Amino acid sequence: MKKAILQMLAVVLIGGATSCSQQPAGQKTATLPETFTISREKLLDKIKGGWAGQTIGCTYGGPTEFRYNGTMIQEYVPIPWTDGYIKWWYENSPGLYDDVYMDLTFVDVFDRLGLDAPVDSFAMAFATAGYPLWHANQSARYNILQGIMPPASGHWLNNPHADDLDYQIEADYSGLMSPGMPNAASEISDKIGHIMNYGDGWYGGVYVGAMYSLAFVSDDIGFIVTEALKTIPEQSRYYQCMSDVIRWHAEFPDDWKRTWFECEKKWSEDIGCPDGVFVPFNIDAVINSAYILIGLLYGEGDFFKTMDIATRCGQDSDCNPASAAGILGTVLGYSGIPEYWLKNLKEVEDMDFAYTDISLNRTYEMSFKQALQMIERNGGTVGEKEVTIACQSPVPVRYEKAFEGLFPQNLIRVNRNITDVGEIVLDGTGIVFKGYVRAADERYVARVEMYMDGECVETANLPAASRTRRNDLFWKYQIPKGKHIFTFKWLNPAPDASVHFNEALVYSDAPLQVVHQ
Repeated sequence: MKKAILQMLAVVLIGGATSCSQQPAGQKTATLPETFTISREKLLDKIKGGWAGQTIGCTYGGPTEFRYNGTMIQEYVPIPWTDGYIKWWYENSPGLYDDVYMDLTFVDVFDRLGLDAPVDSFAMAFATAGYPLWHANQSARYNILQGIMPPASGHWLNNPHADDLDYQIEADYSGLMSPGMPNAASEISDKIGHIMNYGDGWYGGVYVGAMYSLAFVSDDIGFIVTEALKTIPEQSRYYQCMSDVIRWHAEFPDDWKRTWFECEKKWSEDIGCPDGVFVPFNIDAVINSAYILIGLLYGEGDFFKTMDIATRCGQDSDCNPASAAGILGTVLGYSGIPEYWLKNLKEVEDMDFAYTDISLNRTYEMSFKQALQMIERNGGTVGEKEVTIACQSPVPVRYEKAFEGLFPQNLIRVNRNITDVGEIVLDGTGIVFKGYVRAADERYVARVEMYMDGECVETANLPAASRTRRNDLFWKYQIPKGKHIFTFKWLNPAPDASVHFNEALVYSDAPLQVVHQ
């Protein structure tokens, strides 16, 4: 009976709600109200719950991050939680909280420059911040510092990591400052999310922001996840995967592992990220968003269960429970998160996050202030004791697709310094050269030319410094099909420096055909 009811519910939710009747605060909604009135105190409580849930979830999943790739974390594997645990991470491994301090870069710019701050202000604050970055974020930082500004900095032709989950893990702020207004959150994400991502990578942040936004006006997780999905174009791979998760949850309501397994069979392929092709590692937004969704749906509103399931799905197992617990924390409010988890958090709420001068307590205040401004800007009213939100029915953002027509074909082991690389022959339509620059002086920047069939196609600056490095030495997509010869010229060699090529990832215009003998 439970299975049948959930299946019917999934059909109704995916079909969408059309009624806009007013619902009292705290009552479960099956439709999105036209307006939603909430006390200022409750609004702040929900904003605090979102940030608190995110921080707790990130901490909970920290020890398992990318230790379980392509496999779930079984129940017999203990995940520690002891008194003083969050403070220990703050003091000993503060880089864990990149999920949070990345958000705070954007929250701080809004605080300093207002809601109309230009995208370049966000981009430069992000690119010049002191924290280390990886994947799409680092590629965007490099682009910006080289003068390639958003949205070009996140476009897949300029960023081989464009489908990675980077903006997904730092989009929480957009929903927390847009209560009940998912389209307003999408507008923010259009501007900021394209700093580092494109296509499915961008959709991850749009969807997370929309779920946070709707968590203010509904406590029905099924409604939140399906209504928020309306912000994503239906033809996208991202939408199709999330829709599958919702359907599989209805089909297997008591078995999250079955849904996880179905996701692995159908959606675990990664074609974009040069570090995730031909290996189990997967930082693609699609599969990791699916894990957030599995945690939310199978967690059934229980804070621990939601966080634990999202963690045990594996891969980026600190970021995914951070988003799941943050969304549920917004539903529950700070006051609704069990004290077992809050007592550790309260020890650090006045401590600044690494690389910032911003604490959680200050974050709560800034985010609350921005939410009030957004409510007024979007047709709501702000009173002394209550605010009334003009709720927005979600509409899809524009359709984007990265790495279209590219299929991983081969991984060439180069493993040579540039002086010994010689010629690399490619038979395909795209290539990414992975590697690194080393120098005794980190200020050194190698200048290297890449030639294709004897023609110089790029002259690149390759910093030795980790913070400003180029993630991938070179790449070239949309190459005419056929054989091509790549060579390289080091323009400013130094005796204490090296340019090392690790691997070359080769793409073709059709899937690899495996012939069985």
